[in-house]
Formats: sequence, structure tokens, C-alpha cells
Amino acid sequence: MTFVLGLTGSIGMGKSATAGLFRRLGVPVHDADAAVHALYRGRAAPLIGKAFPGTVTDGAVDRRKLGGAVLNDEDKLKRLESIVHPLVREEEENFLRTIAAAAPLAVLDIPLLLETGSDARCDAVLVVTAPADVQRARVMARPAMTEETFNAILRKQLPDAQKRARAHFLVDTSRGFASAEAQVRSILSCLAGRPGRRSLAKSV
Repeated sequence: MTFVLGLTGSIGMGKSATAGLFRRLGVPVHDADAAVHALYRGRAAPLIGKAFPGTVTDGAVDRRKLGGAVLNDEDKLKRLESIVHPLVREEEENFLRTIAAAAPLAVLDIPLLLETGSDARCDAVLVVTAPADVQRARVMARPAMTEETFNAILRKQLPDAQKRARAHFLVDTSRGFASAEAQVRSILSCLAGRPGRRSLAKSV
């Protein structure tokens, strides 16, 4: 059975780059964010347009308009999640069925893995981390990023310390690309031959 590794990390920690390392080393990765983007251009668009009028243009969700509609409104955010999360889960299940016969290990790249309880579907959890000053510098260097937006995103995410406490594996991306790759290779070595649906002791 495929061993399912949940990959997560707060904004600016280097989660996407770490997922890219797994891909480069031959591990299939399901990117929940990419699935959402595709759904916003496809079957989720009419559902979101009905729930949040004015957020769909030319058949696709305008992420900026949608973000403005839900960012600081918990009820609206929950309504959006009730539309999107089941569809993303379907995409994830299709991905796992597709690779089940050929892949001994698969990665689920889910930004809110722990916040949404999605770790229950995984055999182990990998948290990508970096010091807070590194995280802030990375995020604030992004185009159009503001302190307000950054802080609003952080409020939706578990603090990094809590994520690390719940991880089986950590990758610290503050040490550079080569170090991150070495950490990923070490994790792959540790998981080699392990069947799915087994508990693991924590490892750093």
C-alpha cells in the first residue's frame, strides 16, 4: 500500500520548494493549491459565483475579488471552504487511486493539513520550517504583500511551533537548497520500504 506523507508548512517556509524536491527525486506529489486553482477555472467557478456574486469573471474565479470577500469574514470563509474542500478531496482521492499500483510513496502537499484535520488521512507528517525572521522577510518580499494580509494569513494557520510539535519529520529551509535536498533524501531513506497506514515515531 502506498505510504502517504502529508507535507505542510506556514506561508513563506519553503513548502512549495520542498514539494518540488520530492518531485525531482521521483515521488508523486498532489498539490492542493494547484488543484484549487484548476477548480477555480473549472467546476468550482459557478458554485463560488453563486455563493459570492461578483467574484467570477469570464467563467473563472477572480482570486483577488474572492480574497477581498472572505479574508476577514469567518462565516464567508467557512462557506467557501464547504464548497472547495470536498472537490479538492475528490481530486486527491483520484490522484492516490491513479498512482497506487506503482508508487510506494506519495506526498500530499496541503497548506492547512493540520488545521483541517487532513493529517488523519496520512501515514506521517512533514513540516517545512524556518526561523520567523526568515519567514517574514520572504513573505514581505512578495509583490503586493502587506502586513495586514500577512497577519491575516498567519491567523488562519497554526503557529510554526505547534506544527513542529506534531510533525514526524522536519525540513529546515533556512540552510539553503542543498541542505533542504539532503534533508529530503534522508526522509526518503527513512521511509524506504515502509507500508502505508503505520504509525511512525517522530524524527528530525
